[in-house]
Amino acid sequence: MAPLPGAELVQRPLQLYRYLLRCCRQLPTKGIQEHYKHAVRQSFRVHSDEDNPERIQQIIKRAIEDADWILNKLRPISAVEAPLRSPAAPLLQKPEGDGRCPSGCV
Repeated sequence: MAPLPGAELVQRPLQLYRYLLRCCRQLPTKGIQEHYKHAVRQSFRVHSDEDNPERIQQIIKRAIEDADWILNKLRPISAVEAPLRSPAAPLLQKPEGDGRCPSGCV
């Protein structure tokens, strides 16, 4: 399954570039978005001299598959999948008393 509609229409490198940048906008945080935008740009620089049409199609297919994998891996957890309470919740509760002496020693 493609991460965004239109993946099946990507045939040329420029279309792939724009498609992958749109995929980056779907990522959960700005830091992750910038990381993958940088990776997309670097990858295009590395492959800019590729002129074999079969190899270009192979790269396009693989890039779309990789984008799908990344988006599925980094998608936000839905409320149904999230635990109702964190296992560390009891540890984060404020201790009783004024906090100066454990177990009310004075």
